[in-house]
Amino acid sequence: MYKTLQFLPAGSNKFIVELEDLESTISLCDALKTACFEGVKEVVPGAVTLHVSYDPFVTTARELYAQISSLRPQAGLSRAGDLVEIPMVYDGEDLAFVADYLGWSVEQLIRRHQAATFTVAFTGFAPGFAYMTCDDPELDVPRRDSPRVRIPAGSVALAGRFCGVYPSDTPGGWQLLGATVVPMWDVSRKQAALLKPGDRVRFVEAAAHQTADSVVKADPALHASQGKGFRVVATDRPILFQDLGRAGNAHQGVSQSGAADLNALRLANELLGNSDTAVAMEVTYGGAVFEAEMPLTVTVTGAAVPLALTSADGRVISIPCSAPVALNAGDTLALGVPSHGVRSYVALRGGLVAPQILGSASTDTLAKVGPEPITSGAVMQLADDVCGSVCAQPIEEPTLPAGTDVVVLDVVMGPRTDWFTPEAIRTFTEQAWKVTPESNRVGVRLNGASALTRECADELPSEGTSRGSIQVPRNGQPVLFLADHPLTGGYPVIAVVAEHHLSLAAQIPIGARIRFNAIAGFDPQVKETER
Repeated sequence: MYKTLQFLPAGSNKFIVELEDLESTISLCDALKTACFEGVKEVVPGAVTLHVSYDPFVTTARELYAQISSLRPQAGLSRAGDLVEIPMVYDGEDLAFVADYLGWSVEQLIRRHQAATFTVAFTGFAPGFAYMTCDDPELDVPRRDSPRVRIPAGSVALAGRFCGVYPSDTPGGWQLLGATVVPMWDVSRKQAALLKPGDRVRFVEAAAHQTADSVVKADPALHASQGKGFRVVATDRPILFQDLGRAGNAHQGVSQSGAADLNALRLANELLGNSDTAVAMEVTYGGAVFEAEMPLTVTVTGAAVPLALTSADGRVISIPCSAPVALNAGDTLALGVPSHGVRSYVALRGGLVAPQILGSASTDTLAKVGPEPITSGAVMQLADDVCGSVCAQPIEEPTLPAGTDVVVLDVVMGPRTDWFTPEAIRTFTEQAWKVTPESNRVGVRLNGASALTRECADELPSEGTSRGSIQVPRNGQPVLFLADHPLTGGYPVIAVVAEHHLSLAAQIPIGARIRFNAIAGFDPQVKETER
């Protein structure tokens, strides 16, 4: 018997393996993880795909294509799990639409949903989000044409043959049936995710007064602890702790997150002699004032902001970005608004103290994992980690874009370029796309005069995505994923930003326009393998 594996490019160092069904996908995923091929960094399963990231200094995509094709996974293996009952209230915004689409009454839809048994096939999208298959084949509905900007935590939703419960407030395109108060993700539990692959789930009626507001949030940050440090006098918007992120946790539905501009974070720590893993602060669009309550050394990188140092005796000095600056006790440092770029990184010599969750102090705004945002009055504590030498001279950083600029981003076409018409593919690279105010750390939402039209109108089964993926909802207006992107998504990705432009993508301000430059075309590889 022969089966087809299709390998689709998904960025500079990533690709997708497309299979024939969910069972084959799970079997190959298990075999690939067991094989431990050199250079494979992470594997994210989808409904009929595996999203594979690798180290290009260790292996190549074509080498991995051959190695994966040689695997002989065992089919038909069952994953035993628990039976979990989830109480919910059927009051979702899409309840009437789903019932009408299926040709049922609302009451009939509720009865069928409660009678069905759901099985967790895989996890992704966000920590604690489980993709559950259904034993009722008629519970099959399309995603929304345009995803919602915010779906409340605890929402129970359908998309295709899958059911899921949103563990936190996130964007999403699934059809909402109702809500539960049971937290899907709680770091205080021994197993943070309520559901794991193999578990069976039944939904039961809950009291009508219950809501999803009680979903547990991450542990609070330690920045409010006692002792002298670096105090936030004022800030226009919340500041985030960030580091290199929490790579390697896709099996728990957790993406890497980390600093949106990793190059700027690394530079900040390098200037101060810090380890590259040291924790810093990410400030968006400036507008923050800090006070040194003890002698310390600080630097600001990324989006260049006017920096004013006011000494304890009232003298005001203008200082440069991208250079170490010594502050005495009582000195204040004010960050103005950047004329170019979006995100600035404030780092202190010795690093900052912040709570670690899954090995990282980064705040993931989509998954709600990591320390709480930093607000006025918080006092940052110095970690006093071992440091090397500081850099004595300012380092010139690349010029970042202004809100009136046109920015060119290199992209690798795929994995779903062939889902779009030839005209849409030309429009994608020839048209300038404007950055809209709805953009954030999850993604840059774009708007163009001509929307991208599909050649394939099918529902895309959920599959892995990555930082830099350019996903296209049914409205044809792309979303460029940044650091806090979902691990999996159900809209086709037309292209992925090249690795060398990921930091630049995170610094494009609202109002700027983007042109995409394809440096690699869509080049799928098909292999027939004997099973």
